[in-house]
Amino acid sequence: MIEPLGNRAKEIIQRDCQIISTCITRPYPLVLERAQGATVTDVDGQTYIDFGAGTAVMNVGYSNPEVSAAVTAQLAKMVHADFSTFFADPPVKLAEKLQQMTGYDRVFFSNSGTESVEAAIKLAIWKSRRQSLVSFYGAFHGRTLGALSLTCSKIRQKEHFPTLRVVHAPYGYCYRCPLHLHYPDCGIACAREIERVIFKRELSPMDTAAIVVEPIQGEGGYIVPPADFHRELRRICDAHNVFLVADEVQSGCYRTGRFMAMEHFGVRADIVCMAKALGGGLPLGATLSSRSIMDWPPGTHSNTFGGNLLAAAASLAALNYMDKEGLGTRAHHLGAHMMKRLRELQSRYPVIGDVRGLGLMIGVEIVKPDGSVDPEARDRIVVEGFKERIVLLPCGDSVIRFCPPLVIAKDEVDIGLDQFEVAVKEYLKSY
Repeated sequence: MIEPLGNRAKEIIQRDCQIISTCITRPYPLVLERAQGATVTDVDGQTYIDFGAGTAVMNVGYSNPEVSAAVTAQLAKMVHADFSTFFADPPVKLAEKLQQMTGYDRVFFSNSGTESVEAAIKLAIWKSRRQSLVSFYGAFHGRTLGALSLTCSKIRQKEHFPTLRVVHAPYGYCYRCPLHLHYPDCGIACAREIERVIFKRELSPMDTAAIVVEPIQGEGGYIVPPADFHRELRRICDAHNVFLVADEVQSGCYRTGRFMAMEHFGVRADIVCMAKALGGGLPLGATLSSRSIMDWPPGTHSNTFGGNLLAAAASLAALNYMDKEGLGTRAHHLGAHMMKRLRELQSRYPVIGDVRGLGLMIGVEIVKPDGSVDPEARDRIVVEGFKERIVLLPCGDSVIRFCPPLVIAKDEVDIGLDQFEVAVKEYLKSY
């Protein structure tokens, strides 16, 4: 890690290293103190344009006044109602809002994306009475043992841990096709591997509860598959009576221009996992399904803090704000502008191999001269961005993600992209 930019940051990081678990990864020494809209300010008074949105959490912007007011009002009434034992209005209102926005008429609340995935796994296995699952290379669904079984990211995350019966299939990563084919001539062979290979050699479809997929792979590299990919998954699930589970934790809440990214592909999942931006900045997860699927009896699954009153109030305010301000349309238009500018940079700097995305969920793949992945270059550009006062987050083998708050101003986008270009140039000077 590079040296912190200020004395207060240095002092806090030194204390952090003495007490906080060493399993957490930090790409550079940013110590945050306050934030507003699409900018964050560190403890030494330096302000940054945030192209990460707290890892795609702050869609409605930092310190959103409507979310803050809703939390303050609820705080004056009651903080915790033990929704797993008693009843309360805020989580019911939130579930009704989600039904209105998605059409799913059953909701289970939890505290994070990982927990929402755990609930989806448990529901799929309980309802189907089957024990196997299919996920994808590059997938990230969390780090608790059930979700970790689906995750196929860094091997360090899985070392020494027992996992569920999961087989991973190739994802629709056309820029680096794992099967070395070319779309559309490939006939979407990646998805068809499930029937062609997995269901014949590794898992019986009669014992497969669900196919779990990210509409756009997040931590795997902001990979947008062709629409045929998800349509083929839907066909396979229907053919074998297998549930299709969509992990919308990072792609949901208008991040891609639609409330759920699956809408872009014309596919409806049986079970949906949501979190991150759903809470408006507070910890909240939700697992959505239909009454016919989510009909498990009392006691089958529960948690203490799911449906927490503060989180529910924040979420409802955030969702209402997203709709009122048209953040989906805003993400679509600003995302198109951002993609255009990034592709202009791609044409000038060969180190940028690919620019892809939907809405304000954009990935920039950094490559070597021969087109292979270059994680070292990616990491150095991310650090140079920090020096230029922009927050950039890595993902995948060699990708920088651009997922700013959906409220970011167009001039902030342009200033931030100018700073990103400086970061690329600074890296190339030392290359």
